[in-house]
Amino acid sequence: MFKALLLTEKDGKVTPQITQLDEERLPDGDVTVRVQYSTLNYKDGLILNGLGRLVRNYPHVPGVDFAGVVEASQHPRFKPNDNVILTGWRVGEAQWGGYAERARVRGDWLVKLPADLTARNAMAIGTAGFTSMLSVMALETHALTPKSGDVLVTGAAGGVGSVAVAILAKLGYRVVASTGRADTHEYLRDLGAAEIIDRTTIAQPSGKPLESERWAGCIDSVGGATLAAVLPQMKYRASVAACGLAGGNKLETTVIPFIIRGVKLLGIDSVASPPDERWEAWSRLARDLPPDKLEAMIVPAKLEDLPALSKQILEGKVRGRVVVEIGA
Repeated sequence: MFKALLLTEKDGKVTPQITQLDEERLPDGDVTVRVQYSTLNYKDGLILNGLGRLVRNYPHVPGVDFAGVVEASQHPRFKPNDNVILTGWRVGEAQWGGYAERARVRGDWLVKLPADLTARNAMAIGTAGFTSMLSVMALETHALTPKSGDVLVTGAAGGVGSVAVAILAKLGYRVVASTGRADTHEYLRDLGAAEIIDRTTIAQPSGKPLESERWAGCIDSVGGATLAAVLPQMKYRASVAACGLAGGNKLETTVIPFIIRGVKLLGIDSVASPPDERWEAWSRLARDLPPDKLEAMIVPAKLEDLPALSKQILEGKVRGRVVVEIGA
């Protein structure tokens, strides 16, 4: 038997409860993991509250990320006692996830924990931080360097934004953080933000197809009107890494920034990122994300805290990264 947060559904209402489950109920897979830590992402917030039709089959164990120790394996790359991480692959969504003391998954979905990371730190990073690193890598691939100019991070106090600010600052970029929460300014400066702007200044497009060139790069976790407002402000041949939709999934804009300035809109997918890219991203996170900055982001939690925290993250009230202790 193992402890889990189980979601049940009745008459369209999803209810979370802490319960004990038999290991025989775990889904098919060739690796069984003793979960030590998980985390809370925006997608987890949607799932715990039955929103977005992300989960179709109940009862369900959510949790899109986890880190832990292999207990049993029929996969050639993993053996018992290996330390592993899982993010993405629709685990916690289409298949049972990490809000439980045990998880069973396909070994192809796992990444070995880098030697310089602990399981707790890996979940302080989680999908949000992994997405941040993929975004940084994409911008670098498209010629962004610290000499290029200011890099904008939208939704900067959230999970993706917090890690992005810390990584970019460590790499020598001048980071401008956009947030609507005055109480996070000191937190963002401590992470390395050189300047903070109120999100209302980029909350709506100006109506002009082009504005003064301001941003050498942008990591955008907000989407919607914010992304539409930022595109006309990008420098010539600059890139935006689009990795979130907290502000909406519709993009109403013009093609002018793309065909006049050569602006590039880079879509960032962390769910099905290939294994080589995953390992590179996690290796760089171990190297390029300062441990003290990561520690400053952590909000510790237990399984029992998740129903309340899931509502807070949807309301934009969670700062940094929630780390859920499962069976450490």
